[in-house]
Amino acid sequence: MPDFDVIIVGGGLAGLTLALALTRTNTLTKAGNPIKVAVFEKKNYPFHRVCGEYIAMESWAFLERLGVPLTDMQLPKINKLRVSAPNGNYFSDEMTSGGFGISRYTLDNLLAQIAVSQNVTLFQNTTVENVVFLEDKNAQIITSNGTFGAKIVCGAFGKKSNLDVQLKREFVENTKTATQNYVGVKYHISLDNFPKDLIELHNFKNGYCGISAIEEDKTCLCYLT
Repeated sequence: MPDFDVIIVGGGLAGLTLALALTRTNTLTKAGNPIKVAVFEKKNYPFHRVCGEYIAMESWAFLERLGVPLTDMQLPKINKLRVSAPNGNYFSDEMTSGGFGISRYTLDNLLAQIAVSQNVTLFQNTTVENVVFLEDKNAQIITSNGTFGAKIVCGAFGKKSNLDVQLKREFVENTKTATQNYVGVKYHISLDNFPKDLIELHNFKNGYCGISAIEEDKTCLCYLT
C-alpha cells in the first residue's frame, strides 16, 4: 500500500493551501479513512522567498477559512496604485477591491504550522529528486530523505525546476536561453513616509520594481532585472 493518498511536491502557497483544503473537506478514502496527505519542501520554515508580497483581497476569506488569523494581524490594507514608465511618466489610481501586505516569511510559516496541526505530514529540508509512475497507477517519490509511495502526486513547485528537467517536460526543452538571464532581488526595508495603503510598480529598462507595505511596519521592495 502507498504511504500516502496524496503527496504534494512543494511547500509554498499552492502546496500548503492544497494540503489544508484536502484535510478540511473531510474527504475519505474508499476504506472510510481520512485521506493521508504529505507535503515535501526542500527548505526549512520559516524562510524568505524572492517575490512581491501583495495579496488580492479576494484571497482573504479563503485564507481565514484555512485558519490564518488575518483579522488579528493588523495587516496593511492596500487600495491605491501608482505605475511609472522608464521615461518617468506615471499614473495613479484607486483599486476597487485592493489587497493586503504580508511577507511570505510569515504567511508560509503560518500555513505550515496549521497544516501540521491538521495532521498533514510535512517533510522539510527534503528534495524530491524524481517521480516514478508505476503500472498499478500509483507513484514512487524518490527524495533525499527516502522513497515514498502515493496514489496521487501534485506538483506545486516552481516552473522549470530540476524536477521538471528530470520528468522531461516539453516546456523545459523548448525554453529560450534569454528567459534564464533574469535575476530577482527582494529587500525588507524601513521607510518613514511611504503610505501603507499604496503599491508602486516602477518600470525601467530591462526590468521593473515593486514596493508595498507588509507586517510589522516593514516595506517589501522587490525587483526583476
